[in-house]
Formats: sequence, C-alpha cells, structure tokens
Amino acid sequence: MDKLEQLTAPLLEWFRDNARPLPWRDDPTPYHVWLSEIMLQQTRVAAVLGYYARFLEEAPDISALAALPGERLMKLWQGLGYYSRARNLQRAAKVIVSDYGGTFPPDYTAIRSLPGVGDYTAGAVCSIALGLATPAVDGNVLRVYARICGDGGDISTPQMKKKVAHALERVIPVDAPGAFNQALMELGATVCLPNGAPLCEKCPARELCAALAQGRVGELPVKAPKKPRRTERRTVWLIFHENRVALRRRPSQGLLAGLWEFPNEPGDGPPPPSWGFDSLAPAYAGQARHIFTHIEWHMTLRTAEAEADALPGGWVWADGTQLHKTYAVPSAFEMALRMANERLNGGA
Repeated sequence: MDKLEQLTAPLLEWFRDNARPLPWRDDPTPYHVWLSEIMLQQTRVAAVLGYYARFLEEAPDISALAALPGERLMKLWQGLGYYSRARNLQRAAKVIVSDYGGTFPPDYTAIRSLPGVGDYTAGAVCSIALGLATPAVDGNVLRVYARICGDGGDISTPQMKKKVAHALERVIPVDAPGAFNQALMELGATVCLPNGAPLCEKCPARELCAALAQGRVGELPVKAPKKPRRTERRTVWLIFHENRVALRRRPSQGLLAGLWEFPNEPGDGPPPPSWGFDSLAPAYAGQARHIFTHIEWHMTLRTAEAEADALPGGWVWADGTQLHKTYAVPSAFEMALRMANERLNGGA
C-alpha cells in the first residue's frame, strides 16, 4: 500500500471534522460547484463569498446566467479580476442552454469541452457534484502530493500535473470522490500551507509525509520561478463635469478587454489632443499601483474639470448612481474609483 492509499481513510476522517462551511458545499449542484470553482481561480475563498451570493441572486441558474446582459455580468464581477473568467462562464452557460437544454452535461468529456473549463474544474464538478471518481488537481493538491510523496518534480509543468492525476486515479474512493478531492484541497489550503510554513502538527498525513521525515518541507514543492513582471508608468485622469466623471471603454481584445476605465495614458504627460479638452487645469491626486500577471502599473492620479461636455467616441459621462450600479470598472483603478465615488455620491 503506497502513501496515497494509506492517506485516504485518515484524510476523509479529518475532512469530516475540519471542513470549512462553504455555501457551495451546502448545496453542491453542478452549477454551484462550477461557479464557485471559476470564481476561486486566482482568488481567495474569503474574497469570493460575497460575490458568490450576489451572483446567484441575479443568476440563480444556468439559463439566467446565459441571459444576463453583458454589462451587468461585468458589473457583478467587478473587483474579482481576471474578467475573461466571467465571459467564458457565460459562453459556457449559453452552450449548456443550446446543446443540453439548460441541464449541466453529465460526463467529464462534455464538461471539459465547455469554454473556460480545464482539467481541474471538470474534475471538481464531476467528483463533487456528479459523484464521478475523477481527480481534481489544483495547486493545493500538487503541494500536498509533492510533500507527502517527497516528489521534487516541478509542479508548474503539465507533465507533473498529469503524473499527480494518474496517481490519484488509482486511489480515489469511488464512494466518496467529491469528499476525497475536497479534502486534499482543504488540506493544502488550511494546513499544508505554501511558503515553507505548514501546520504539520495538525496534518492527518504527518506520519506518512516524506518531506517532514526528510526535513524537506521548506524545499517542496519545487516550482520554477516566474519571469519578472514588466513595469509601466501611467497617468490616470479623473475628469469631472457637472457632477459626472468621464469613463471610456477599453478595446474588445487584450488586457481588461471591454471594461470601463478612467482615461489614462503611458507616461506622465498632459492629455493627448485627441481627447478634445482644450483647457484642463490638472491637480495631483495621488499614486497607485496594480499588479497583473505579467505587468505592473505604477499610476499617477490627476483630477481636472472639463469646461464642456463633449467626449470622444467610446466615452461616457457617469453620474454617481451609474458609477456605482452600471459601469464595471476593474480593480486596477480602485483608488481612482474610490475618489470618484467620494466626490459624486459620498463614497458609495
């Protein structure tokens, strides 16, 4: 019996006693599990809880999600980041409505073919919601596996992920696949923590863990370093006119595609003539920084008053209510959004 087989029973017992109460665990329908897994990509559980509840209020089922206006979808997602997740979520919902009558497809291959669904998400939905013995290998599972088995393979590679999935396929219990996968994820999220600081004394695998026995907890898992992010300096403009602020829509492709933003340009110069503002008296409003996956924005914020209400194409004037309820402004502009809200509607 290998380490993973020996782990199954104590892991499931530990999970029964220590699982965090989460809304998608209380009602693990395919839609709920899928939605939660998409939201949780690159995002902490604590940050997702409020979004999950609000999202289900307006899109309680797949058909409602498919019919949700695009602008409203983006507004509901505002602040979660990685907005392509929301677009793919709706694209997949439309496929489910058109091809499966609004009912979630019943097998791994069909689920995996949906827009935005990868191996992990398909495995999570299949095991947790449908009771299929399918592994779900995320970063937490990779870390737990590497430490328990003492595996020094690079967990960022597709080869390592396939290796772990194959290893789990042999031991995942057919009568509790969802609990098993969630237990591994929960163990990685709450006990077998990253950055060399796991809570080994609380771990149900401590008697089996090769990394603990060999004194290699801080060395495992192995992960290739990321390429350094490129830094870009930008000036962000809060341009007001008659208690409204100017927004423009970003291009339909690329970074933050299709979202609304405060006008901004690289560097620290004046607004370009193409904006059409003849005389702006800018005032310095502060500095902000936002980190994307491959780029880091260092922003200088400036406020100004426009004398007329003419705007370039693709721009709008937004009042306080529209800024709060209608237009989706990404979290990259969080500081500018807060300043605009304070001016227009008292911080709403």
